[in-house]
Amino acid sequence: RNVLGMLMHNPDTLGEFLEYWVSSKQKMGFTVREQELVILRMALHYDCNYVWKHHVPVAEEFGVSQAELDAVRVLPLPKSFNERETAILELTDEMVIKRNVSDTAWAAYKKELTDGEIVDLISLVSQYVLFALTNNVLRVEVEKNLDEIESLK
Repeated sequence: RNVLGMLMHNPDTLGEFLEYWVSSKQKMGFTVREQELVILRMALHYDCNYVWKHHVPVAEEFGVSQAELDAVRVLPLPKSFNERETAILELTDEMVIKRNVSDTAWAAYKKELTDGEIVDLISLVSQYVLFALTNNVLRVEVEKNLDEIESLK
């Protein structure tokens, strides 16, 4: 029972989303590394081991170090990332925790992202709200080949 198979239990609802999900990530104004940092942060926020274990190898492939993986797991975010990555991760935190972005966060981070990238970030965060909740609620099991990757807990 993998997550894509679970989502396709209702292809009329989620089939088009899956096509959008795959194609939109390729068109975002973020590097794969930046996207993976957000995805890992979403795994933390939603306590979703499935997302975490699937994305750690991808993040590592695109240059995320073990120290950075450890930092992604800490709230509040430690000073482990460059200004742009900090902005992306802090804005992700705001969207998830506060369900909005505070004036303080806008003032601190707006200069790091274009308006288009902010829309991309909202989209990416929203996609992983759906994805993490789906994995958690449907109790999708993490594949055995990912057992060696450290869990969130």
